[in-house]
Amino acid sequence: MKAKKHFIVILIVLVAVCLAITAEATPPKYKMTTQVPENVLTPDQVETRLGTLKFFDGVPTAETAEKVWDHLDFSRAVESMIMTTPTASLQGFRKGIQKWGPDNETMIYWHGRLDSKALLLTGNTTVVYGFMWIDLKDGPMVMETPPNVLGIIDNSWFRYLTDFGNAGPDKGKGGKFLLVPPDHEGEIPDGYIVRKSKTYGHWLAIRGFMKNFEPDPVVKNMKDHFRLYPLGSAPKEVNWVNVAMKDFSTLHAQDITFYEEVNTTVQEEPNSAQDPEILGLLASIGIRKGKPFAPDARMKKILADAAKVGTATQRAIIWRNRDKMRLIWPDSKSWEIGFLGGSYEFLNDGVSLINSRVRFHFYATGITPAMVKPPVGAGSQYVIGLRDEKGNALDGSKTYRIHVPPNIPAKRFWDITLYDNQTRSMLQTDNPYPGVTSIDPATVANSDGSYDVYLGPQKPEGKVNWIQTDPAKGFNLLWRIYGPTQVWYDGGWRPSEIELVN
Repeated sequence: MKAKKHFIVILIVLVAVCLAITAEATPPKYKMTTQVPENVLTPDQVETRLGTLKFFDGVPTAETAEKVWDHLDFSRAVESMIMTTPTASLQGFRKGIQKWGPDNETMIYWHGRLDSKALLLTGNTTVVYGFMWIDLKDGPMVMETPPNVLGIIDNSWFRYLTDFGNAGPDKGKGGKFLLVPPDHEGEIPDGYIVRKSKTYGHWLAIRGFMKNFEPDPVVKNMKDHFRLYPLGSAPKEVNWVNVAMKDFSTLHAQDITFYEEVNTTVQEEPNSAQDPEILGLLASIGIRKGKPFAPDARMKKILADAAKVGTATQRAIIWRNRDKMRLIWPDSKSWEIGFLGGSYEFLNDGVSLINSRVRFHFYATGITPAMVKPPVGAGSQYVIGLRDEKGNALDGSKTYRIHVPPNIPAKRFWDITLYDNQTRSMLQTDNPYPGVTSIDPATVANSDGSYDVYLGPQKPEGKVNWIQTDPAKGFNLLWRIYGPTQVWYDGGWRPSEIELVN
């Protein structure tokens, strides 16, 4: 009997405890109580890629908040790198030019074919190049341009301002341009091709075309006609500095100093020149106009790590891209389109092609509509060769062959140039001009008008077209076609895949 009573007491206690627990777990009902959907509630503990995150009724613990802030700063720093590589690229180029002289006064150029000694994104070996940095902070500048050149001016955020020369409003005859800064309020005189910019800083690129690789007439034409001087002043020559076979860099940083390059643009340019969202992204990691960029020890560690991941991301976007739009020929494993999306602004149906933009600016340089959709028979088209016919990255210790079929749809000429995967600059070997072009008398054609081009560390036997590679390095290449005819655009002609020979 006593045992039975004892059992009943225990049962009553257990029921009471269960009722108490249930009452505690069930929130009280009030007159204004609403049934809250489960998908809007934050549990007190969740498992994520950041680890375990803990909350008290939706409020993160101090440890969780710190973990989330580190992640937010890191992810914004990575995204900042992806979004602002264009301006960092130009700051790298600007520093490369300033090695030889000040802004507005110095035109660096190669007296002859561009060689591989300087570090310069995806240049080619068939033209005379010139570059300078134009700064409008002191007011409008007059620019007189030579005939029969291809010239581009992009602003300091790497946005297109104008072409000049053959693809410009002067139609290749030479012209007198007036470059106007964003804050200019004075009258604009007549007699100029006027271009008002959103920024003060600008990158200028000019290309002249040689016959038989003879540079003297091309350089003379440029020097005789190019002038840059303040509005209201007398015409003035710039200082032409021949940097042929000179060792210097125009590349942007890929470590934490990348953010210092971007900060330079932010401090120098008006906020109105850039999208507020991008400026807000930069401000969130400490880059803000009128404020010192001075990250503390915690933020320096985050930025250094973000630069590594940001660089890896950009390299993945180039070499391991998942966007099917990149394929110029759907069945190709070797070749990809240069400008994705068919827009020099990297826009498609009102949508920014972020990956396409960073892919281009990390790899190449120079923004102009003439590189995207030139008129048939004019301008140029670019196709990137990143892999062999099986989809493997190109290896400098191996030998490859590209077959160029006859009846090449080029009104002017074609060119293949090799680049270092690390620097995206010309591959540095014994040959200062790592390419093969149809305008070189030494280029060997087959009897049917086709060509075979070999890429490898050792020259094959016989009289062949060969571009030397470095067996210790990977590489990539650009196929350029100048004056592409309608056949090119119709897709009825293409070079072979990059075929592994051994």
